Amino acid sequence: MEVKMSFISYLINGVSLGSIYAIIALGYTMVYGIAKMLNFAHGDIIMVGGFVIFTCVSTMGFPPLVGVLVAVIACTVLGVMIERVAYKPLRGTSSLAVLITAIGVSYLLQNAALLIFGSNARQFTSVVNVPSLKLAGGALSISGVTMVTILTCIIIMAGLMTFINKTKIGQAMLAVSEDTGAATLMGIDVNRTIAVTFAIGSALAAIAGALLCSTYPSLTPYTGSMPGIKAFVAAVFGGIGSIPGALIGGILLGVIENLSKAYISSQLSDAIVFAVLIVVLLVRPTGIMGKKITEKV
Repeated sequence: MEVKMSFISYLINGVSLGSIYAIIALGYTMVYGIAKMLNFAHGDIIMVGGFVIFTCVSTMGFPPLVGVLVAVIACTVLGVMIERVAYKPLRGTSSLAVLITAIGVSYLLQNAALLIFGSNARQFTSVVNVPSLKLAGGALSISGVTMVTILTCIIIMAGLMTFINKTKIGQAMLAVSEDTGAATLMGIDVNRTIAVTFAIGSALAAIAGALLCSTYPSLTPYTGSMPGIKAFVAAVFGGIGSIPGALIGGILLGVIENLSKAYISSQLSDAIVFAVLIVVLLVRPTGIMGKKITEKV
């Protein structure tokens, strides 16, 4: 019975971690689907969001919810600025140039945070004040952060799917992701559509930062880099460019990581995650939900 309860507990925590990966992976997937570029600075926007919340809540004494709101606004502005300054001038050039620029932006954000906040880890105050849920006569305890994380992920997913399928700008995003040239001819402002995509992705990164730092309450300038890489793996795993794929990939990745930490080795859990990615890509190169790539002749 106890073994079963601990397995369920690991599984729920894995789904919670996977929900954070899924929220981050959405940013990668949307930007890749629409602008056909990999925004490797995305992970560092999570870290910026974490530091904005830390500054608002711990230094200035604002309520946690205000801190999250300020972080969402700050990260949205930052994401749009990065797109405008670093990526927009490179549109139409080689994808390698964009990739190198993205890595450059990532290092710039990390080093800016190092300069401002220093390299010492900060203790992050959780933004979630929900009591734990005790089940099975107290044998199974689910923390408030875990419940809020899973719920937030579901709400974001539902909201995003509705936004893309039901609004004008969402339809414009779909059109641009299918064919940029045709979308331009139809009168869609491609630059604006891409800017909105970056804004949404960065706002989600701020929310992911709040949830990530509430779950693992240590904050450094490198906080976002590993979750960023893992969320990218989740996006590829689920099929990059697919929104349901980001959710499935994120949750599977979180569960695999947590169960391998619990039952195999906490040192090897990252290696196992990347090994699973390699196997999936060998079997399905486009990921679980990815579309088959048809060559245009």
